[in-house]
This record gives sequence, C-alpha cells and structure tokens, in this order.
Amino acid sequence: MAKLTKEDIIKSLEEMKLSELNELVKAIEDHFGVVASAAVAAPAAEGAANAAPTEVDVLLTSPGGNKVAVIKIVKELTGLGLMDAKKLVDGTLPAKLKEKVKPEDGEAIKKQLVDAGASVELK
Repeated sequence: MAKLTKEDIIKSLEEMKLSELNELVKAIEDHFGVVASAAVAAPAAEGAANAAPTEVDVLLTSPGGNKVAVIKIVKELTGLGLMDAKKLVDGTLPAKLKEKVKPEDGEAIKKQLVDAGASVELK
C-alpha cells in the first residue's frame, strides 16, 4: 500500500462534505480514544458566527474545454432548450444557473459541471 502524503490527505479532506468530515472526526475520536473538541472549538465558534447558508446560487464561471458536455448538463438542469442553454454557456460569465437551492443540491450540481470540465461557484 502506498504511503499517503499530508498533501494527499488534505486534498481528500477538501473534497469532503461537512457531514462526511464530521463522521471522520467521530471515527478518529472513537478509534484513538481522544476528543477533538479543543482543536475544533475555535473553527466551530467561528462557523457559528458565520452560519452556513441555507440556500445558495449556482454560478457558471467558465465552461472549460468541453462546452458540448457543459451545454447538455445546463440544458438538463435548467429545462432550457438546446439553443438557450448554449447562449447561457456562451454568454456573459458568471452566469446564474440555479437560484436559492439547498447547499447539498448546489454541491451536486457543481460536481456534475466540474466533472464535465466547467468552473462553478456557489454563493
């Protein structure tokens, strides 16, 4: 088994959802018999002050190199016709694809588009 570097672990953590990170912390606490509350207290307090949004907007910032795949996904997500989806992807960026969706839905949409080569932002 190849040894993971700190960078590999950090990259994996960056790709995880908050709920997955929470489960990981609990599993580490259980496995090693420790409590991570001291290490987590400062970020948790900061997070409470900046409460997680309950709704996000999905913005297409760049279609990337595979515009055809991105246009197809935009067409499916928005319900637009093919030409309107193409105009949206080719138009002024960033383009708002979805408004006021749940953060987890926004992440799922972002993943679809990023997998197709696009750049996406959630606000």
